[in-house]
Amino acid sequence: MSIEERVNRAIDAALAEGRITGTVVLVYQDGRPIVRRAAGFADREAGKPVAFDTIFRLASVTKPIVAATALAMAERGLIGLDDNVTDHLPWFRPKTLTGQEAEITLHHLLTHTSGLVYDPALERLPPHQAITAGLSDTDHDHETNFSRHNAVPLAFEPGTGWAYSFSTDILGAVIAKVHGATLEDAVVTYIAGPLGMKDTRFHVTDIERLAVPYADTETLPMRMPDRWVGTDESGWSLVFSPGRIFNPKAFQSGGAGAAGTPDDIVAFLEALRLGGAGILKLETVKSGLSNQIGALEREEPGAKFGYFGAVMDTPKRTLRPYSKGTVRWGGVYGHSWFIDPAEGLTVLSMTNNALEGCMGEYPERIVDAVYGA
Repeated sequence: MSIEERVNRAIDAALAEGRITGTVVLVYQDGRPIVRRAAGFADREAGKPVAFDTIFRLASVTKPIVAATALAMAERGLIGLDDNVTDHLPWFRPKTLTGQEAEITLHHLLTHTSGLVYDPALERLPPHQAITAGLSDTDHDHETNFSRHNAVPLAFEPGTGWAYSFSTDILGAVIAKVHGATLEDAVVTYIAGPLGMKDTRFHVTDIERLAVPYADTETLPMRMPDRWVGTDESGWSLVFSPGRIFNPKAFQSGGAGAAGTPDDIVAFLEALRLGGAGILKLETVKSGLSNQIGALEREEPGAKFGYFGAVMDTPKRTLRPYSKGTVRWGGVYGHSWFIDPAEGLTVLSMTNNALEGCMGEYPERIVDAVYGA
């Protein structure tokens, strides 16, 4: 059975089960599209089908694009990865557990070794102290929101641990400050513009093509209310506000705030697989796709972290069929992607289903179908 047949079976089964509402799956090998499938609904209630130009809220698919923007600026000497964040953002001065001002570098932000964490408790603080993580709505700018972390100790000394975090939001603030315009303008200047990613923005370029987000329930996915709290089996929670992307007052979240189409995202991922494709130098991409956290451990066995996502360092320990050196990540609005350089694979799965399309069984089925596992 071919990759295309296996992937189509996985998509059809997930739709039939009601596991997902709409999806676009793109599988490229050595630059050749071997699967291009749009299936299900962008708006189930209106009977509107998903299309290849459907615009999805990207959530953490935003992160590697913003990381690439920072690296492009570093190549031009505008910033340095060893720069201290406070050199660019004097208002951001969080402290360590010992009460000393932390020295967080841009490298720490890129690798999530900064000591910052995604902590739901931060959003539950009193209104004058609460810190928004990038998915929930706010009228605050970067400084108003994140300067509040100066009163909250870091989880660990920068560089001594790994924790998934809103580090990329702080990186986005640095990018905007140095660029002298918005984060969106910087992303378009260095990445989205050169690659022709015409819909990858921190606003919606065409409301008619925007997918409706759906939230997991014990039965069929429901149309996501404007404030929805997603939880997993461990009790971890995350606040979603689909309307945030329409609020021009909300800070542009480098970790979760962009929207874009599947073809936009696969163009970006293919540019990384090809070693930069005009947006970054080959050596920069090789560095970004390799382990950048050394011996530090993550919660995912066998996986390290680079600048763009998790790096499969010991694939057998991951219990997944990836090749060594595969880089993968996703976005909680319902997306998953990976680049397998050894097999020449670039694979993108986008859905409008949180959390299933990112953290559920569906993306694992797509991976297994690609590899025939």
